[in-house]
Amino acid sequence: MLEPLTPRQAVQDYLNGRTDLTQSSKENHDYRLRRFVEWCDENGIDNLNEINGRHLHRYKVWRAEDVNNVTLKNQLGTVRVFLRFCEKMDAVEDGTSEKLELPELGMDEDVDDTTISSEEAEAILSYLQTYEYATLRHVIFQLLWHTGIRTSTLFAFDVDDFYPREGYIKAVHRPQAETPLKNKERGEREINLSEEVVQVVQDYLDKHHPKAEDDHGRIPLIGTSAGRAHKTTIRENIYRITRPCHYTNECPHNRTQDDCKAARSKHASKCPSSVSPHAIRKGSITHHRNNGWPAKAVSDRANVSQEVLDKHYDKGTPGQKRKRRKEFLNKL
Repeated sequence: MLEPLTPRQAVQDYLNGRTDLTQSSKENHDYRLRRFVEWCDENGIDNLNEINGRHLHRYKVWRAEDVNNVTLKNQLGTVRVFLRFCEKMDAVEDGTSEKLELPELGMDEDVDDTTISSEEAEAILSYLQTYEYATLRHVIFQLLWHTGIRTSTLFAFDVDDFYPREGYIKAVHRPQAETPLKNKERGEREINLSEEVVQVVQDYLDKHHPKAEDDHGRIPLIGTSAGRAHKTTIRENIYRITRPCHYTNECPHNRTQDDCKAARSKHASKCPSSVSPHAIRKGSITHHRNNGWPAKAVSDRANVSQEVLDKHYDKGTPGQKRKRRKEFLNKL
């Protein structure tokens, strides 16, 4: 017999029980499942006992409006695992999880082409420089674009990892303090910063940084009054700032801000033009390559293998890649 359970409480029970997941993986599950809870709220479903195959199909269609096939498959896969948990908890009928169909991916569709262009990044930086100088959001976007680092690396930085006189910031693997790097010790490195970026970060520390410690007595670089900013905070700030209506006050989708749901900060990710931090990373790597950086140098800076860099991160057009190779003609 099914026992009543709200979607929100079920997600919390599921996450509490996933002691096998790393903190980063648990945060990813949390983010993906919050979209499911949001959909349930919008459709008046406050008891998981009601969920059936028709509901799951409608949820799939709803999510497909905002994400590509690769992201959709990842997100629905997490929901399916969650539903299996709900089956064991007598919250949904047995077999409900199998009614959620995952999309099939075509050849090479695992390569996500979503990125941000150099022109878009420069427009956003110009806006931030003028209207949100040295704020948390400015530093988040500036560092992600300038360095091409992962969100987890940005999340791991402490104030003490910033060396303004020498002009670099250090990435350190600290798993015992809940800030691991994806590639562990192999991800540790010193990342050079331009004078402009050093000045922005220093002004942020001097004027806007809350100086609050995290749960391990460290002062995070990307901080809030409660300590280390959550990765979700970083992600949501990127979604908000990359909406064209935010940094240009214009909409390329012919929407009015009063009527557009995505114009509200809570739903910024629904804007067709907003992007995730991962798209900033890809755009940054492409920008580095188009500006003459050798693949090995970019690989070391962004901590990604050259093979993965070429397949997943370098989104240069055929023309841009041809121009890069042209400089070597005279060396033949």
